[in-house]
Amino acid sequence: MAGNGSKPKAGKAAGTGDTSGLRELLRVRGDGRVDLAAYDAEATPGGPGDKAAGLAATARMGERLAGLQERLWAASTAGDRRRVLLVLQGMDTSGKGGTVKHVIGLFNPSGCRIRAFKAPTPEEQAHSFLWRVEKALPVAGELGIFDRSHYEDVLIARVRELAAPAELEDRYDEINRFEQSLTDDGVTVIKCFLHISYDQQRRRLLSRLDNPDKHWKFSPGDIEDRALWPAYQEAYGIALERCSTPHAPWFVIPADRKWYRNWAVSKLLLEHLEALDPQYPKADFDVAECRKQLLAQ
Repeated sequence: MAGNGSKPKAGKAAGTGDTSGLRELLRVRGDGRVDLAAYDAEATPGGPGDKAAGLAATARMGERLAGLQERLWAASTAGDRRRVLLVLQGMDTSGKGGTVKHVIGLFNPSGCRIRAFKAPTPEEQAHSFLWRVEKALPVAGELGIFDRSHYEDVLIARVRELAAPAELEDRYDEINRFEQSLTDDGVTVIKCFLHISYDQQRRRLLSRLDNPDKHWKFSPGDIEDRALWPAYQEAYGIALERCSTPHAPWFVIPADRKWYRNWAVSKLLLEHLEALDPQYPKADFDVAECRKQLLAQ
């Protein structure tokens, strides 16, 4: 199977300790062909030196992330329409669910809107492919998380030949216009491709088979999809190339090491939220007078 054993050539070596500007380090430029074989799924670009350091660094980010999330929600009560949408895509076992569990667990769940997209229902199929996505978007002040997304309609549709080539081309353009409209409306879109290697996927699938408690996470269809690995890698490369834009870039997250995946997604969220710098709204009442009245009671 072509490219199954390739080692990527992109990304800094593990343990560099350079945690500044992870957005720039992992961003897909969108100015040329994206060959996923050039990305090392085991790499830890910009990350802590090892697993223990990575777990500790992720935990330390928790308080800062929670504080920024609270400020974002508080700002929305005063009319700030800004919100964040985290899009997670990747092959089976790449860790979309694990990222939701470990990274989003750092936030207050009441301010999160999580949606996992499965095969479209008959009702959803009767509408534009973006219809179900638009219904799941975060509202002002929220952090939205998509486990799979509108990109399924240019991934599975391409691999399984569920849409004509001309229609697929139109969908890339439609996605770009859609994401532009989101950013114009105050949505910060963070798109993460969780990049797992062919060999690591086999190990994780075998682990699920070996553990009866994990059988619910396995489907014989996973083996069928795995046989289409080269086609999926090509489809992802095209989607990353066509839809990594200045307003909504893609980030390639090496995902063979779970601790690095969780650290990197947490760090990206932190960088974006710090750039937003939401502020608590100022009181629209007389604080001193209210205090005086309470003390008099």
